[in-house]
Formats: sequence, structure tokens, C-alpha cells
Amino acid sequence: MIGADAMVKCLEAEGVTAVFGYPGVAICPFYNSILESEIRSILVRTEQNAAHAASGVSRITGKPGVCAVTSGPGATNVITGIATAFADSIPLICITGQVNSELLGSDVFQEADITGAVESFVKYSYLVRDVNDIPRIFKEAFHIANTGRKGPVLIDVPIDVQNAPLSKFRYPEEVSLRTYKPTVKGNMVQIKKVIRELERAKKPLICAGGGVLLGEAEAALRTFVEKHGIPVVSTMMGIGVMPTDHPLYFGMVGNNGKAYANRAMNESELLIMVGARVADRAVNQPELITRNKVLVHIDVDPAEIGKNAGPTIPLVGDAGHIFEDLNKEELECSCREWVETLEGYRTALEKERNPDPDFVDPAGFITALCENMKEDAVYVADVGQNQIWSCGYAKIKKGKFLTSGGMGTMGYSIPAAMGAKLAAPDRQVVAVCGDGSFQMSMMELATMRQHNIPVKIVVLKNNYLGMVRQYQHFTYRDNYSVVDLSGSPDLEKLSAAYDMAFLRLTNMEKCREVIDAFLKDDASVLLECVIDPMDLV
Repeated sequence: MIGADAMVKCLEAEGVTAVFGYPGVAICPFYNSILESEIRSILVRTEQNAAHAASGVSRITGKPGVCAVTSGPGATNVITGIATAFADSIPLICITGQVNSELLGSDVFQEADITGAVESFVKYSYLVRDVNDIPRIFKEAFHIANTGRKGPVLIDVPIDVQNAPLSKFRYPEEVSLRTYKPTVKGNMVQIKKVIRELERAKKPLICAGGGVLLGEAEAALRTFVEKHGIPVVSTMMGIGVMPTDHPLYFGMVGNNGKAYANRAMNESELLIMVGARVADRAVNQPELITRNKVLVHIDVDPAEIGKNAGPTIPLVGDAGHIFEDLNKEELECSCREWVETLEGYRTALEKERNPDPDFVDPAGFITALCENMKEDAVYVADVGQNQIWSCGYAKIKKGKFLTSGGMGTMGYSIPAAMGAKLAAPDRQVVAVCGDGSFQMSMMELATMRQHNIPVKIVVLKNNYLGMVRQYQHFTYRDNYSVVDLSGSPDLEKLSAAYDMAFLRLTNMEKCREVIDAFLKDDASVLLECVIDPMDLV
């Protein structure tokens, strides 16, 4: 057995079923060895998308997705995908090939110091020097990626190490890292303090972030809030924690959130932030969530607690464990009047839209699309105006809502949807993007075709980089700069080139009919929706 064989054996031991990547000489030993495995090798068309696709797998399965690329430009191209996962705490294993060990530091062909380059965007990284360390390193990498605050781990393997003979292969059963002991159980003294504050509060509110989903705590949180009638809002990454139409869910907070969700945050007496970073997109004025209220901040990463806002009660731990403990505690909580107030705010403050009837109304279309999607469907939103419309108007039932929240990476939706569909072939997966973000990953239509991954794609087409155009509209009084997407391809011809069904919707007249055709079977379909270029989110 050589190092490359050992790498594959490690992935098999971890239950990995697919690796997304792009080969080159420095990673060829690994890709040669994987041919003898049941693990599928998915050739993406650019390396960044290998990490996005692995992210899609991770967010559906709860296990680290895996990507593998070559050295030099292959490794540097994957950095944006790694950074995207890091910003949203998505567990990934990123394997990079590297030049011969004795040539490191010599600036040889396709050499890049990838462990140094990704230092800011990984939870940990390894440069493998000894082939016999491969089993230990892989075991540690999977453990680090998927425990505590989750995130990507990079393993850089020189080609000579991949080709070197292994004296003995034994995959470790356990991991013991002296300096890495993440806290998952919440402190019971702090939990009891939270209970006491809930018993006092007339206006409690839970703000759920992506950490609730990563901790697989949705069911425990729903049990808790339904038992005690406590209202919930979410950050962008927390969408899906509660069904969108749940009577206790009051929408997404933040700059682009619901006005009534933000008002609920401001007027609450007790605010429980769980699995959320309290970053600027969700809370642009952190002082408001500490003024005249008790702030409880629950997070598995102690570094996040107090970073942007000082909590009254800090509580370190995994959201799943903490809500399981909360559900065991006796609690007398009465906030029916508060919920009725929030219901009134929802009715009064829901934004009214006056869309141009000559175009597709993106808000109305997204709502209609979601109403017709299956209960457990996966909705993958890209970045830009399409993301904000998706966050505001998508209806998530028992499915998943995936997007790039922390990094805001355009081009995320199609490769992430590919990964999601590969991980859950029986679930409906729809990627929704703008014509700008679509063109950042449209090459992956070839991957979908080659590997038979039937993702449905919606392109909201306005011939602009809509979010930037909107910013320039308000900030520079319609002095538009570098936002015109003239020269974009004919999507009908592009679909035909990839042997993909195509639909076009130009206004709302036949919206339901077109959506029915779009969703009728599991085949890939590209649906172009022509929207008003001047529409605003």
C-alpha cells in the first residue's frame, strides 16, 4: 500500500461516498487509487465549485464533504470555496496535491504554499511529511472539521508522500488531541439562569442562527418554543430552523430582514441568541440588543460570545445539547400577549410590493415555487438580489434552505445544489440564482450532465448585477458603473447545448402552469424568469 491508497482507505473508513475535484499531476496518485474504490469521483469544471459541492453534501448529511484538487493554481482556485465554508462553519475536508517534499520552497512548477495561503480560512491545516502519518491525520481532520464550531480542514499531500510505501495501515478508532477539547454540554448553572429569566420575562424572543442547524437542534428548539409559546426569529443562516409558516416564527432579522422581525428584536425584554455570530448583516447596531434587555448568547464557540455584543448570560455549548437540557427543566412562561403583539406587527409591517405586470414578480414567483415544491425539498439560494428575495419570500416546510451567508459568494447555488442532490437523490433540489451569479458557475451544467445529477435551476434575469445596481441607484443616484450584463448568453441555446430542458416565464400570467412543468419530474430543467431590471428588494 502507498500513501495514495491509504488516503482512499481513510475516506472509506469515514463513510465518504463522493469526492469533488479537478486532477493534476500532483494529485494523480490519489485519483489513480480512488479508481479501486466505490467512492464516486465527480469532475467539476473549476476548483472553487468542488468546495461548494462538498458544502452541499455536508449541509444535507451533517458529515464533512470532501474535495480534492491539484497543487498550485488548483489549490489557489479552491480557496474561495474554503473561505465560503469557513464563514458559515461548514465542515469540509479539502485535499490538495503538492510538489515533491524536497522541492518545497524552491518555487518549482505549480508550487504554492497552500497551508500558508488558507491560514485565515481553515479550522486547521496539515502538510503531510511522513506517509505513515496519513491515517492519524485523516482521522484528526474529520474529527476537527465536524466537532465544536465546525469548519473546513485542509490536508496538503506532496506527490512523493502519496507514492511512498506505507509500513502498516491502521485507521485509528479514536482521536485524542491534548489542545482540542471543544465544549458541547452547556453549564447547568447558566442554563438554570436562563430558565429564571424566562420565567420573569413578558417579552422573550429566540433568535436562531446557523448553529442550530449545524447542531441538528431544530427539533429540540421547536419542542421548546411550542411547549412554552416563545416566538422565534432567525438570521439568514438560520432560515429553516422553523417552518416559514409556523405561527411562532416571525421571519429573518437584519438589514434585509422583515421589519416586524427587527421590531421584535428591539422590543424584546429577553433575547436569546443561539448559534448566531451577532454580525453586521443580522445586527448592524449591536448596542440595541443589549439596551434595556437581558441578552443570552448561546454558542459552541466561546470566541463568538461577547465578540460583538456583551451578553448578560453567556452559555457555551452545542445548541442540540442545550435545548435538550432546557426541555428537561420545569418552566412557567407566559407570553401569549407578546405573541399577539408580534402577530399585529406582522400584519401591519409586511412590505407591500407593486411589481410591474409586464415582468415576473420575483417575490410572487418564489412564493408560488415553494408552495408547489415538495415538503422536504432543498432550496439553494445564490447571492445578490435573488438571495434577498429568496430569504424574504421562500416558504420552507420540512426541507432545507442553503445559501452563502457569511462570505456572500456568487456562484454558490449550482455546485452546492449538485452536492445536495448527490447526497439526497430522492429529494427535490432547486437552485435559484441571478443572471450574474449563474454565469459564475454555468460551466457546472456539464458536470450535472456527465454525472447525471438532476438539479433544477431558476435564473432571475434582469441583465444587471442587481444588488450592486441597487446600491448605485441609492448611493450614486443612478450613476451605474460596471453592472450591465449585456453580452450574456441566450439561455435557451445554452440549455440545448447541454441537452437540458428549458422554460421561460416573462410575466405572472402563466406562473403556476410553468412552475408545474418545471417541477413535474426529476429531470434537470433551466427556467429563465424575466424580471424588471429596476426592481428593488
